[in-house]
Amino acid sequence: MESDDVVLTDSTKKIKAIILIGGPCKGTRFRPLSLELPKPLFPIAGFPVVYHHIEAFSKLPGLREIILLGFYQPNEALNQLISNAQHEFKVSVRYLQEFTSLGTAGGIYQFRDQLLSGSPDLLFVMNGDVCCDLPLEEMLEFHKCLGTGDKFLIMATDATRQQSMKFGCIVEDPTTHEVMHYVEKPATFVSTTINCGLYLFTPGIFKFIRIAFLEHQNQLNY
Repeated sequence: MESDDVVLTDSTKKIKAIILIGGPCKGTRFRPLSLELPKPLFPIAGFPVVYHHIEAFSKLPGLREIILLGFYQPNEALNQLISNAQHEFKVSVRYLQEFTSLGTAGGIYQFRDQLLSGSPDLLFVMNGDVCCDLPLEEMLEFHKCLGTGDKFLIMATDATRQQSMKFGCIVEDPTTHEVMHYVEKPATFVSTTINCGLYLFTPGIFKFIRIAFLEHQNQLNY
C-alpha cells in the first residue's frame, strides 16, 4: 500500500441513519394502544418509540446525521421530539416531509440528494415501528466482513409459518446468507425467515431504488 493511500476504519466511516416514520393513518400493529397516537410517537418505557431509535443510532462512531422521513405535517409534538433528541444525544436530527405517500422506495429516492449530502459511506434505514434491541454494531461488523463494494444487509428473524405470511419473507443461502428470493406478505408459505425492517446500505443502493421507483410509477400510470 502506498503511503498516501487512506483507508477508512470503522470509526472514521461516515454514517447516516434514516428512520421511516410513515404517515397520518393510525398504525394497526400497535392497536388498540395506538388509536390516539401516530406510531413514531407511541410511548415505550416513557419515551416515544422513535426516541429510542435515535438514542441507539447516536451511539455509533461515525454517525453524522439522523433523518426522519415521512408524510406527517410538522407539529408541536414532532418538533419537540426532534429538539429534545438533539439536545440529549448531541446529534443532528432532521425531518424530511413527503407531500404525498410515495412508498418506501419513492420517499427515499425523492430525497436522495439530501440523504447523500456529505458523502456518507454507509446508510442505515429502518422502519419507525420496529421495537427491539437494535444490533447496529453487529451489523457494521458483519458488513465489514463482506469486503469492499456494494453490499446490503437486512436484519431478519425466525417466525412461525402462520406469522411469516404477514411479513416480508426471505429465502437465504444457508452457507453465505445471501438473499436468494424475497416476497412481501406472500399468499402462500415461502419461508419462516422474515424481514425485521432494519437495513444497512452503501450509497450504491440508490441505483436499485431508482429502478424500483420508476417501475412503481409506470405501474401507477399504466
